[in-house]
Amino acid sequence: MATDLRDDLAPTGVLRVAINLGNPVLAQGTPEEPTGVTADIARELARRLELPVEFVCFGAARESFAALVDGTADLGFLAIEPARADQVAFTTPYVVIEGVYVVPEDSAVTSPDDVDRPGMRIGVKEGSAYDLFLTRTLRHATIVRGAEGVDLFAAENLDAGAGIRRPVEEFAARTPGTRVIQDRFMEIRQAVCVHRDRAPDTVVWLSDQIEELKSHGFVADSLRRSGRLDATVAPPA
Repeated sequence: MATDLRDDLAPTGVLRVAINLGNPVLAQGTPEEPTGVTADIARELARRLELPVEFVCFGAARESFAALVDGTADLGFLAIEPARADQVAFTTPYVVIEGVYVVPEDSAVTSPDDVDRPGMRIGVKEGSAYDLFLTRTLRHATIVRGAEGVDLFAAENLDAGAGIRRPVEEFAARTPGTRVIQDRFMEIRQAVCVHRDRAPDTVVWLSDQIEELKSHGFVADSLRRSGRLDATVAPPA
């Protein structure tokens, strides 16, 4: 392992990794002992780099993003989004997750396209991948941001709530009078990311590792162990 790669990626001599525990598909456990596919990948990358790993855990993607930007973390896991690309560099994606809507049971909405209409209010988790995507793509509906999109949907009687498929389906299952729009409104491509100032060769090396972990079954095995089969391994780059 080249010393300059380690120095570029982890200048403190420790690989500091931002983990978003607010995304239960990709991370579980506790701040002291995170688990899930992101934690598994982080530990494997640290092993290959011959570096100790230190987890810095957060409850939202926007907090993980901020940690990468301000240098609190060296490595993170975020959805690939143009709004983030001027400050962080992304590897190829390791998993794909679907974003879906929940709506009132008696709503006239039957497809994602039906949501983008004047007067429609959509609850989203502030700073999430689907917040950034919907901000960029919606033309008529109003986005209402908060800690959790589905909670806003319920608390404020909104017309729809946006989120990741399995948590949204779990919410609808325990919330009478709601239903999930089965067609996805977006495909969320999750990737490893580092600060934009990192050397291009560092990002290439990380992408190569991700492609190997996908092709050798590491990512699929990790998803199975964590019981989160609602995420699928991203196609080869």
